[in-house]
Amino acid sequence: MKPAKAGAIALGVAFVWFTTHFGGGFASGAQIYSYFVRYGVWCILMPVLAMAYNGVFFAYSLRFARRHQTYDYRSYNDAFYGRFAPLFSNLFELLYLCVMCVAPAVAFATGGATLSQLTGLPYLLCTFFIGVFIFVVAIFGTDLVRRVASALSICIIAGLLIVYVPNIGANFSKIGEAIQQMNAQPLGLGPALYSAFLYGTFQLSNIAVFVQHARSFEKPENAVKSMALGAVLNALMMVMVVLGLMTVYTDPEAASQSVPTLFMVEKGVGASFMTPLISLLIILGAVSTAVNMVAAMVKRVCGERSVQAATGQRPQLRVSKKEAATALICCAMDFGIAQFGLLNLIQRAYSAIAYLAIPVILIPYLIHMIVTRFDTKSVGQRAEIPADH
Repeated sequence: MKPAKAGAIALGVAFVWFTTHFGGGFASGAQIYSYFVRYGVWCILMPVLAMAYNGVFFAYSLRFARRHQTYDYRSYNDAFYGRFAPLFSNLFELLYLCVMCVAPAVAFATGGATLSQLTGLPYLLCTFFIGVFIFVVAIFGTDLVRRVASALSICIIAGLLIVYVPNIGANFSKIGEAIQQMNAQPLGLGPALYSAFLYGTFQLSNIAVFVQHARSFEKPENAVKSMALGAVLNALMMVMVVLGLMTVYTDPEAASQSVPTLFMVEKGVGASFMTPLISLLIILGAVSTAVNMVAAMVKRVCGERSVQAATGQRPQLRVSKKEAATALICCAMDFGIAQFGLLNLIQRAYSAIAYLAIPVILIPYLIHMIVTRFDTKSVGQRAEIPADH
């Protein structure tokens, strides 16, 4: 493979991490404020450490998947955990099911909170509207969402740049005021570091999403280059959002905002143009995330059912009663979870998943790295398959 093509693939997989990480919940600013900004001046450095932490583990998992040619997360886990797979592969399944419940609920809450702040309608009613829309799209429009998902992610990223860069530039002096206020009431390095650790540990559950992309690498070592690029991309965007949110940190109302990005825009420059722009992108990002998650749960429960038309035309996808009922149950469950509120879900549910990931992912991976000398020594896993096979 030519170096240019290998580099493009590495960048492409890095971008998969980037777009997976940055959805509607991130665009709202709630995640960054909850896990970084509220912990003081260390918030400028902690995103870099969190993404470096993620980059090491993601690179290790993708490198392992490519070396052992395991490109779905079940076979990957069975190979990775070795003789302990009957326990840890099933524990990973339970962890992933928790993620599949919480992540769409956060999407419901993000869309509902944004719509409520825009319209003044009650949060309960707004999450209901978002839920109905997600249900309809999940059972009839999943293919459309899948086709435009990358474009939506790019639009969200572009929208964040359009919103944050001018606000940072126009209100840069307020970042200095925020630093002074943070230093006047220092929380210390420990809490900030621990919060960044929880954030990064929660993100480790994305390994289940990423291993399929290891197939595209010519060599296992390319995974390391790709995830290094991904860590840089993610860290830069996170630091940008941190700086943007610091421009409103001194406002007494900032800490209670469910959608900090909207609050920043309303207090910053170009509010009349930027408010509807970022609101639309946040809602679209939330809907696309929730639709993909709900559709995945439907597929998990019901399987895929393609029905060939009697005329011999292209296969047509039809929605069975079981599929519709499963989607309705998922949406109803996510709607219920969303009523705990966006900030509660991000601060508590995400942290709970991080605690679950410690024994299921973090500790086993550290042990695996030590025992196998970073997967260079066989301890009973599948034998390595040459890259040219």
